[in-house]
Amino acid sequence: MIFRIPVDRINWTTSAFLIGTFVLTLTAVPLYLWHFGFDWFHFAVFAVLAAASGFSITLGYHRLFTHSAFRARLPLRLFTLIFGAAAFENSVLLWASDHRRHHKHVDHDEDPYDISKGFFYAHIGWLLFKLWPQPPLDNVADLKKDPLVMWQHRHIHLLAVLVSFGLPTLLGWLWNGPVGALGGFLIGGVAKVVVLQHGTFLINSACHTFGRQPYSTRCSARDSFFMALFTFGEGYHNYHHEFQHDYRNGVKPWAWDPTKWLIWSLSKIGLTSGLRRARVELVSSSETDVRKAVTSDRWRTTRSQRLPSEDGFAVESVPLQRTPNVEPS
Repeated sequence: MIFRIPVDRINWTTSAFLIGTFVLTLTAVPLYLWHFGFDWFHFAVFAVLAAASGFSITLGYHRLFTHSAFRARLPLRLFTLIFGAAAFENSVLLWASDHRRHHKHVDHDEDPYDISKGFFYAHIGWLLFKLWPQPPLDNVADLKKDPLVMWQHRHIHLLAVLVSFGLPTLLGWLWNGPVGALGGFLIGGVAKVVVLQHGTFLINSACHTFGRQPYSTRCSARDSFFMALFTFGEGYHNYHHEFQHDYRNGVKPWAWDPTKWLIWSLSKIGLTSGLRRARVELVSSSETDVRKAVTSDRWRTTRSQRLPSEDGFAVESVPLQRTPNVEPS
Protein backbone atom coordinates (compact mmCIF):
# COMPACT_ATOMS: atom_id res chain seq x y z
CA MET A 1 0.00 0.00 0.00
CA ILE A 2 1.48 3.37 -1.07
CA PHE A 3 0.45 6.42 0.97
CA ARG A 4 -2.36 4.29 2.42
CA ILE A 5 -3.82 3.73 -1.06
CA PRO A 6 -5.12 0.15 -1.57
CA VAL A 7 -3.09 -0.52 -4.71
CA ASP A 8 -4.51 -4.03 -5.09
CA ARG A 9 -8.00 -2.55 -5.48
CA ILE A 10 -7.18 0.19 -8.00
CA ASN A 11 -9.27 -0.07 -11.14
CA TRP A 12 -6.40 0.78 -13.44
CA THR A 13 -8.29 1.00 -16.73
CA THR A 14 -11.09 3.19 -15.37
CA SER A 15 -8.68 5.32 -13.35
CA ALA A 16 -6.41 5.90 -16.34
CA PHE A 17 -9.36 6.92 -18.51
CA LEU A 18 -10.96 9.25 -15.97
CA ILE A 19 -7.70 10.94 -15.00
CA GLY A 20 -6.33 11.00 -18.55
CA THR A 21 -9.39 12.64 -20.12
CA PHE A 22 -9.55 15.17 -17.28
CA VAL A 23 -5.88 16.11 -17.70
CA LEU A 24 -6.27 16.39 -21.51
CA THR A 25 -9.25 18.70 -21.05
CA LEU A 26 -7.27 20.98 -18.75
CA THR A 27 -4.11 21.00 -20.89
CA ALA A 28 -4.53 19.91 -24.51
CA VAL A 29 -7.81 21.73 -25.13
CA PRO A 30 -6.47 25.17 -24.03
CA LEU A 31 -3.26 24.56 -26.01
CA TYR A 32 -5.27 23.71 -29.11
CA LEU A 33 -7.37 26.87 -28.76
CA TRP A 34 -4.27 28.99 -28.15
CA HIS A 35 -2.46 27.59 -31.18
CA PHE A 36 -5.28 27.23 -33.72
CA GLY A 37 -7.80 29.72 -32.39
CA PHE A 38 -11.49 29.50 -31.60
CA ASP A 39 -13.68 27.68 -34.11
CA TRP A 40 -17.43 27.83 -33.52
CA PHE A 41 -17.90 24.54 -35.37
CA HIS A 42 -16.19 22.49 -32.66
CA PHE A 43 -18.26 24.07 -29.90
CA ALA A 44 -21.43 23.50 -31.91
CA VAL A 45 -20.50 19.82 -32.21
CA PHE A 46 -19.70 19.78 -28.49
CA ALA A 47 -23.14 21.23 -27.64
CA VAL A 48 -25.12 18.92 -29.94
CA LEU A 49 -23.34 15.73 -28.87
CA ALA A 50 -23.38 16.73 -25.19
CA ALA A 51 -27.14 17.25 -25.41
CA ALA A 52 -27.64 13.95 -27.25
CA SER A 53 -25.58 11.98 -24.72
CA GLY A 54 -26.76 13.95 -21.70
CA PHE A 55 -30.44 13.40 -22.43
CA SER A 56 -29.68 9.77 -23.28
CA ILE A 57 -28.38 9.35 -19.73
CA THR A 58 -31.11 11.29 -17.91
CA LEU A 59 -34.07 10.30 -20.08
CA GLY A 60 -32.85 6.86 -21.16
CA TYR A 61 -30.43 5.29 -18.70
CA HIS A 62 -32.02 6.89 -15.64
CA ARG A 63 -35.73 7.51 -15.96
CA LEU A 64 -36.61 4.96 -18.65
CA PHE A 65 -34.43 1.90 -18.11
CA THR A 66 -33.59 2.18 -14.41
CA HIS A 67 -36.88 3.45 -12.98
CA SER A 68 -39.41 2.55 -15.71
CA ALA A 69 -40.97 6.00 -15.28
CA PHE A 70 -42.46 5.80 -18.78
CA ARG A 71 -42.49 3.65 -21.91
CA ALA A 72 -40.64 4.49 -25.13
CA ARG A 73 -40.85 3.40 -28.73
CA LEU A 74 -38.02 1.52 -30.45
CA PRO A 75 -36.37 4.53 -32.19
CA LEU A 76 -36.05 6.44 -28.92
CA ARG A 77 -34.79 3.42 -27.00
CA LEU A 78 -32.15 2.75 -29.67
CA PHE A 79 -31.09 6.40 -29.75
CA THR A 80 -30.59 6.59 -25.98
CA LEU A 81 -28.63 3.33 -25.91
CA ILE A 82 -26.28 4.49 -28.67
CA PHE A 83 -25.68 8.03 -27.46
CA GLY A 84 -25.81 7.00 -23.80
CA ALA A 85 -22.84 4.75 -24.52
CA ALA A 86 -20.95 7.85 -25.71
CA ALA A 87 -20.95 9.24 -22.16
CA PHE A 88 -18.56 6.44 -21.12
CA GLU A 89 -20.69 5.66 -18.05
CA ASN A 90 -20.81 1.94 -18.83
CA SER A 91 -23.66 -0.07 -20.30
CA VAL A 92 -27.19 0.65 -19.18
CA LEU A 93 -27.31 -2.83 -17.60
CA LEU A 94 -24.44 -2.03 -15.22
CA TRP A 95 -25.52 1.60 -14.75
CA ALA A 96 -29.05 0.61 -13.76
CA SER A 97 -27.83 -2.12 -11.42
CA ASP A 98 -25.61 0.32 -9.52
CA HIS A 99 -28.32 2.97 -9.39
CA ARG A 100 -31.03 0.61 -8.18
CA ARG A 101 -28.66 -0.59 -5.47
CA HIS A 102 -28.01 3.05 -4.55
CA HIS A 103 -31.73 3.68 -4.03
CA LYS A 104 -32.21 0.51 -2.03
CA HIS A 105 -29.23 1.02 0.28
CA VAL A 106 -28.76 4.82 0.18
CA ASP A 107 -26.29 6.10 2.80
CA HIS A 108 -25.34 2.57 3.84
CA ASP A 109 -22.36 0.38 3.05
CA GLU A 110 -24.09 -1.46 0.20
CA ASP A 111 -24.68 1.87 -1.58
CA PRO A 112 -22.13 1.92 -4.45
CA TYR A 113 -21.56 5.68 -4.09
CA ASP A 114 -22.29 6.05 -0.39
CA ILE A 115 -21.90 9.72 0.62
CA SER A 116 -21.16 8.71 4.23
CA LYS A 117 -17.75 7.54 2.96
CA GLY A 118 -16.91 11.08 1.90
CA PHE A 119 -17.58 13.56 -0.89
CA PHE A 120 -14.66 12.36 -3.02
CA TYR A 121 -15.68 8.72 -2.69
CA ALA A 122 -19.28 9.44 -3.74
CA HIS A 123 -18.11 11.65 -6.59
CA ILE A 124 -15.45 9.53 -8.26
CA GLY A 125 -13.58 7.42 -5.70
CA TRP A 126 -15.98 4.51 -5.98
CA LEU A 127 -15.00 4.21 -9.65
CA LEU A 128 -11.26 4.42 -9.08
CA PHE A 129 -11.27 1.44 -6.73
CA LYS A 130 -12.90 -1.92 -7.33
CA LEU A 131 -15.75 -2.87 -5.05
CA TRP A 132 -14.96 -6.05 -3.18
CA PRO A 133 -16.65 -8.40 -3.49
CA GLN A 134 -18.07 -7.43 -6.86
CA PRO A 135 -21.83 -6.90 -6.51
CA PRO A 136 -23.95 -9.35 -8.52
CA LEU A 137 -26.28 -8.27 -11.31
CA ASP A 138 -29.28 -9.67 -9.46
CA ASN A 139 -31.50 -6.58 -9.63
CA VAL A 140 -31.80 -6.10 -13.40
CA ALA A 141 -33.63 -9.25 -14.47
CA ASP A 142 -36.08 -7.13 -16.46
CA LEU A 143 -33.29 -5.50 -18.46
CA LYS A 144 -31.59 -8.82 -19.16
CA LYS A 145 -34.72 -9.81 -21.07
CA ASP A 146 -34.41 -6.76 -23.36
CA PRO A 147 -32.52 -7.69 -26.57
CA LEU A 148 -31.53 -4.05 -27.24
CA VAL A 149 -30.11 -3.62 -23.75
CA MET A 150 -28.08 -6.82 -24.05
CA TRP A 151 -26.86 -5.81 -27.53
CA GLN A 152 -25.58 -2.53 -26.11
CA HIS A 153 -24.02 -4.35 -23.14
CA ARG A 154 -22.05 -6.66 -25.44
CA HIS A 155 -20.78 -3.84 -27.66
CA ILE A 156 -20.56 -1.00 -25.14
CA HIS A 157 -16.87 -0.18 -25.63
CA LEU A 158 -17.02 -0.17 -29.42
CA LEU A 159 -20.14 2.02 -29.38
CA ALA A 160 -18.57 4.41 -26.88
CA VAL A 161 -15.37 4.91 -28.88
CA LEU A 162 -17.10 5.27 -32.25
CA VAL A 163 -19.85 7.66 -31.15
CA SER A 164 -17.98 9.67 -28.56
CA PHE A 165 -14.57 10.01 -30.24
CA GLY A 166 -14.93 8.76 -33.80
CA LEU A 167 -17.96 10.85 -34.76
CA PRO A 168 -16.65 14.30 -33.68
CA THR A 169 -13.21 13.49 -35.13
CA LEU A 170 -14.79 12.60 -38.48
CA LEU A 171 -16.94 15.74 -38.46
CA GLY A 172 -13.86 17.83 -37.64
CA TRP A 173 -11.93 16.26 -40.52
CA LEU A 174 -14.72 17.03 -42.95
CA TRP A 175 -14.79 20.60 -41.67
CA ASN A 176 -11.09 21.45 -41.61
CA GLY A 177 -8.88 18.48 -42.37
CA PRO A 178 -6.34 17.17 -39.81
CA VAL A 179 -6.50 20.31 -37.67
CA GLY A 180 -10.28 20.05 -37.56
CA ALA A 181 -10.04 16.35 -36.73
CA LEU A 182 -7.82 17.10 -33.74
CA GLY A 183 -10.19 19.81 -32.57
CA GLY A 184 -13.16 17.51 -32.97
CA PHE A 185 -11.44 14.80 -30.95
CA LEU A 186 -10.39 17.14 -28.14
CA ILE A 187 -13.46 19.39 -27.85
CA GLY A 188 -16.35 17.35 -29.21
CA GLY A 189 -14.89 14.15 -27.80
CA VAL A 190 -12.66 14.34 -24.75
CA ALA A 191 -13.94 17.58 -23.18
CA LYS A 192 -17.55 16.56 -23.79
CA VAL A 193 -17.04 13.25 -21.97
CA VAL A 194 -15.44 14.96 -18.98
CA VAL A 195 -18.26 17.51 -18.66
CA LEU A 196 -20.96 14.84 -18.95
CA GLN A 197 -19.33 12.48 -16.49
CA HIS A 198 -18.73 15.06 -13.79
CA GLY A 199 -22.29 16.28 -14.19
CA THR A 200 -23.47 12.77 -13.34
CA PHE A 201 -20.89 12.42 -10.57
CA LEU A 202 -22.08 15.65 -8.93
CA ILE A 203 -25.55 14.18 -8.53
CA ASN A 204 -24.00 11.41 -6.45
CA SER A 205 -21.86 13.78 -4.38
CA ALA A 206 -23.14 17.38 -4.33
CA CYS A 207 -26.83 16.44 -4.37
CA HIS A 208 -26.26 14.36 -1.26
CA THR A 209 -24.45 17.23 0.46
CA PHE A 210 -25.88 20.63 -0.51
CA GLY A 211 -29.45 21.79 -0.92
CA ARG A 212 -32.91 21.48 0.59
CA GLN A 213 -34.92 18.49 1.79
CA PRO A 214 -38.55 19.49 1.21
CA TYR A 215 -39.95 15.99 0.69
CA SER A 216 -38.04 13.68 2.99
CA THR A 217 -35.31 13.69 5.62
CA ARG A 218 -34.93 9.92 5.66
CA CYS A 219 -31.74 10.05 3.59
CA SER A 220 -29.06 12.53 2.54
CA ALA A 221 -30.55 13.34 -0.89
CA ARG A 222 -31.18 17.04 -1.50
CA ASP A 223 -32.86 19.29 -4.06
CA SER A 224 -30.60 21.80 -5.80
CA PHE A 225 -31.84 24.20 -8.47
CA PHE A 226 -28.22 25.12 -9.19
CA MET A 227 -27.31 21.49 -9.92
CA ALA A 228 -30.41 21.09 -12.06
CA LEU A 229 -29.20 23.87 -14.37
CA PHE A 230 -26.36 21.83 -15.86
CA THR A 231 -27.54 18.24 -15.31
CA PHE A 232 -30.62 18.37 -17.57
CA GLY A 233 -32.90 18.70 -14.53
CA GLU A 234 -31.47 15.94 -12.35
CA GLY A 235 -30.72 18.27 -9.44
CA TYR A 236 -34.05 17.73 -7.64
CA HIS A 237 -32.65 14.69 -5.93
CA ASN A 238 -34.62 14.80 -2.69
CA TYR A 239 -37.88 14.51 -4.63
CA HIS A 240 -36.40 11.79 -6.80
CA HIS A 241 -35.40 9.62 -3.86
CA GLU A 242 -38.88 9.92 -2.36
CA PHE A 243 -40.73 9.34 -5.65
CA GLN A 244 -38.23 7.50 -7.83
CA HIS A 245 -40.75 6.22 -10.38
CA ASP A 246 -42.05 9.68 -11.27
CA TYR A 247 -40.90 10.75 -14.74
CA ARG A 248 -40.34 14.24 -13.32
CA ASN A 249 -37.46 15.15 -11.03
CA GLY A 250 -38.55 18.76 -10.79
CA VAL A 251 -42.21 18.24 -9.90
CA LYS A 252 -43.15 21.91 -9.68
CA PRO A 253 -44.26 23.48 -12.99
CA TRP A 254 -41.52 26.11 -12.71
CA ALA A 255 -38.76 23.66 -11.73
CA TRP A 256 -35.92 23.53 -14.28
CA ASP A 257 -36.17 19.99 -15.62
CA PRO A 258 -35.58 19.83 -19.40
CA THR A 259 -35.72 16.04 -19.27
CA LYS A 260 -39.32 16.00 -18.04
CA TRP A 261 -40.28 18.55 -20.71
CA LEU A 262 -38.65 16.41 -23.39
CA ILE A 263 -40.39 13.24 -22.18
CA TRP A 264 -43.74 15.04 -22.11
CA SER A 265 -43.16 16.57 -25.57
CA LEU A 266 -42.20 13.20 -27.05
CA SER A 267 -45.43 11.75 -25.64
CA LYS A 268 -47.37 14.16 -27.86
CA ILE A 269 -45.87 12.61 -30.99
CA GLY A 270 -46.18 9.03 -29.77
CA LEU A 271 -42.54 8.27 -28.92
CA THR A 272 -43.22 8.01 -25.17
CA SER A 273 -46.28 6.86 -23.26
CA GLY A 274 -47.42 5.72 -19.82
CA LEU A 275 -45.81 8.67 -18.04
CA ARG A 276 -45.90 7.90 -14.30
CA ARG A 277 -46.61 10.63 -11.76
CA ALA A 278 -46.74 10.56 -7.98
CA ARG A 279 -50.21 11.41 -6.66
CA VAL A 280 -50.58 15.10 -5.86
CA GLU A 281 -51.96 14.41 -2.38
CA LEU A 282 -49.01 12.11 -1.61
CA VAL A 283 -46.49 14.78 -2.65
CA SER A 284 -48.32 17.43 -0.60
CA SER A 285 -48.48 15.09 2.39
CA SER A 286 -44.72 14.53 2.22
CA GLU A 287 -44.05 18.26 2.15
CA THR A 288 -46.40 18.82 5.09
CA ASP A 289 -44.79 16.06 7.14
CA VAL A 290 -41.32 17.51 6.58
CA ARG A 291 -42.47 21.03 7.50
CA LYS A 292 -44.09 19.74 10.69
CA ALA A 293 -40.98 17.79 11.62
CA VAL A 294 -38.70 20.76 10.95
CA THR A 295 -40.96 23.12 12.93
CA SER A 296 -41.08 20.68 15.84
CA ASP A 297 -37.29 20.27 15.85
CA ARG A 298 -36.79 24.03 15.77
CA TRP A 299 -39.24 24.50 18.65
CA ARG A 300 -37.46 21.92 20.78
CA THR A 301 -34.06 23.42 19.94
CA THR A 302 -35.22 26.95 20.70
CA ARG A 303 -36.84 25.87 23.96
CA SER A 304 -33.73 24.06 25.14
CA GLN A 305 -31.55 27.06 24.27
CA ARG A 306 -33.72 29.85 25.63
CA LEU A 307 -35.68 28.48 28.60
CA PRO A 308 -33.62 29.44 31.68
CA SER A 309 -33.88 28.06 35.18
CA GLU A 310 -33.98 30.26 38.24
CA ASP A 311 -30.20 30.26 38.58
CA GLY A 312 -29.71 31.33 34.93
CA PHE A 313 -28.68 27.97 33.39
CA ALA A 314 -30.61 26.19 30.67
CA VAL A 315 -33.03 23.69 32.17
CA GLU A 316 -31.60 20.82 30.10
CA SER A 317 -28.03 21.53 31.20
CA VAL A 318 -28.70 21.21 34.95
CA PRO A 319 -30.18 18.04 36.45
CA LEU A 320 -33.41 18.70 38.27
CA GLN A 321 -33.25 18.03 42.03
CA ARG A 322 -36.11 17.90 44.46
CA THR A 323 -35.78 20.58 47.17
CA PRO A 324 -36.30 19.05 50.64
CA ASN A 325 -38.97 20.49 52.86
CA VAL A 326 -36.94 21.86 55.73
CA GLU A 327 -38.63 23.95 58.38
CA PRO A 328 -36.63 27.00 59.44
CA SER A 329 -35.13 26.56 62.88
